[in-house]
Amino acid sequence: MFCPQCGNKQSDELKFCNLCGANLYAVRQVVSAREADEKFDWSRTWVAEMFMSESERKRRTEELERQRGVTPEIKRYNEIKGGVITSFVGVGVMIFLWIIGMALYRSGNNPPGDAEILRSIWVAGVIPLMVGLALIFNGLFVSRKIVELRKRAQELEPRELPKPNEQPSLKSADTSEFIPTGFSVTEGTTKHLTMKEEK
Repeated sequence: MFCPQCGNKQSDELKFCNLCGANLYAVRQVVSAREADEKFDWSRTWVAEMFMSESERKRRTEELERQRGVTPEIKRYNEIKGGVITSFVGVGVMIFLWIIGMALYRSGNNPPGDAEILRSIWVAGVIPLMVGLALIFNGLFVSRKIVELRKRAQELEPRELPKPNEQPSLKSADTSEFIPTGFSVTEGTTKHLTMKEEK
């Protein structure tokens, strides 16, 4: 058995993890305890993903990204960043291949037909350069439109209503929302009493 807290392999006789002290006995009880009439839920396995439609898979992926905080703006930023990195890799490959090709060409130990190939081998670096420029272009222009369309769709999307069986929940208490009052409960309660003058 592996400890669910630290991931260390433990023998089945141990009640506590010998590395982090997690209660392995309780974990075994939870794993083995299943109600007798409880059926196995196939929707929580990889089998359900295999039979999912493309639209359902896309919706699920978007929901997971939303829960992780991956917004369309972040995706766009990452795409531009990836394009810049890929472009610079392409420039680096071109420089490296040009230096290697020219060194082999100038060595003079190559057949005459290969000389032109060695002088122009640097062109292979154009491929990653063009891919990077395409990613930058897509991130700057195309993805911007997609981000704007998604924002509009979210604004127009109807808010989710509570289900009939669900209890409506209140938001958590915020003590800063109370407005301070200018009076006290006990203010002016003794005005009706008169002071007797002592003689």
